[in-house]
Amino acid sequence: MFNLSIILRLRMLRSARWLRVPLLPTTAADGCSTPSQWLGDEHIQRDYELLAQELRGSNPDLATRTRFVDPLIAFQLSHGADSDALRAFHRLVDDRNGNDIADFLFLPVSDASPTDRGRRGDHCSLLLIDRRDRERPVAYHYDSARGFNDRPAHRLAERLGANLQAASMRQQNNGYDCGVFVVDGTRALVGRLAVRRQVDLNLHNLVVDRRALQNRLRG
Repeated sequence: MFNLSIILRLRMLRSARWLRVPLLPTTAADGCSTPSQWLGDEHIQRDYELLAQELRGSNPDLATRTRFVDPLIAFQLSHGADSDALRAFHRLVDDRNGNDIADFLFLPVSDASPTDRGRRGDHCSLLLIDRRDRERPVAYHYDSARGFNDRPAHRLAERLGANLQAASMRQQNNGYDCGVFVVDGTRALVGRLAVRRQVDLNLHNLVVDRRALQNRLRG
């Protein structure tokens, strides 16, 4: 479990991050009820929880080896103190017996500043870390606004000991759908991993579906 100081820091980050991905009114049960609303951390995390549940039912083996990382935990892994980040990392990848069993990590990447509350973030992207070779993990960065999140993606990959590679992703044509690209890109990649070991990791033809996301979050 997190100690109290870590919990308090995460709560502060939850309230301070992502100016361009604001918390939505509590009456918006779907979390993205209008065509141009940004997704918040909680909406990405909720869809990740739903995806993990679906995967446990359809492919238990892959589910055991895959982690969908809470955006705040991903932020802590990138910017937290080394000791805190290391503990968070082992909670992600280790089973109850302390064995490292996680082959795939899906992590949202934010450009938010860990120290400047005036820089709460304008954009999020996706980092997939393939750890099947524990000695040479590879990080694939999917950015729907190409180049925007290169720096935070590089930092996160470096802290996780992974070799960063750019990956192709369809580009968004507006200023608010980056979160939809993250969750739908994750779902597309998981679908491919579920059917074959060697997969096409390009998402240049990704089709995002905000309405389907709304329906999932409404339950």
